[in-house]
Amino acid sequence: MATIAHLSDVHFGAHVPEIVEAAERWVIGRKPDLVIVSGDFTQRAREAQYRAAGAFMDRLESAGLPTLAVPGNHDVPLYDVIRRFARPLARYKRHIDDDLCPWFENDKLAVLGINTARSFTLKDGRINYEQMHIIRDSFRAVPPEKTRILVTHHPLFAMPLGEEGALTKTVGRQQPALEAVADAGVHILLAGHFHRTFAEAARKMVENAGPALVIQAGTATSTRIRADEVQSFNWLEVHRNTDVDLQVVAWNGTDFEGRDHARYAYDGQMWHRRSGAEAMAAGDK
Repeated sequence: MATIAHLSDVHFGAHVPEIVEAAERWVIGRKPDLVIVSGDFTQRAREAQYRAAGAFMDRLESAGLPTLAVPGNHDVPLYDVIRRFARPLARYKRHIDDDLCPWFENDKLAVLGINTARSFTLKDGRINYEQMHIIRDSFRAVPPEKTRILVTHHPLFAMPLGEEGALTKTVGRQQPALEAVADAGVHILLAGHFHRTFAEAARKMVENAGPALVIQAGTATSTRIRADEVQSFNWLEVHRNTDVDLQVVAWNGTDFEGRDHARYAYDGQMWHRRSGAEAMAAGDK
């Protein structure tokens, strides 16, 4: 089994220090095999915000935790127009990671990060054709027994907004991007951006999407929560690439605690959700 802490939208500059400390304490205490942060490290891409975000990542890494990160749209300067178009991610590269296509691999996992943030859009994401080639090429030599995970800030699918029937925009060039994901045999897609927890089989969202499980994280440490959510992040236990336990770790006002838990099982065509109780009754735990 491999364990992953998936955080997103930490938004330093709009963060709560107490919640940051609690998130670090929770994650470091459980020593996951990998910590993933799927973008929006800062609120406005300012130097002080990036220094705080970089220090956060440094503390995780100093505790011996491998990390993988991708930038989000808030990590591109909004009001500094010259920097936005000339050097949009210079501060990200200096303080977080100079690799915009980070790769992590161990004996159980193969994880690729792709940057979907763009200077020409205020909040929407895009994937270009070179990145689609990287997705296909990166996973080509990965042994079939390893779980293949793709990390982006913007989800590749339209997400429910919590309103009746309302959906978000899709990522730019969605269809060829989904073809690349399917060709690469990606098992799990991790993203953030909308500050809502969510999980669903890709094929239930888009018919020809391929066999991936889509998992969204909420905002881990910021004040920018949706009306019906609290600060949260995801804890994944990947038993093999056909069984994934997902637990939402949520802020209760004083600390983080594990809440919603489900197992997702893959039958060769589709991911299916079973509650934690059903998984335990079936002898899966």
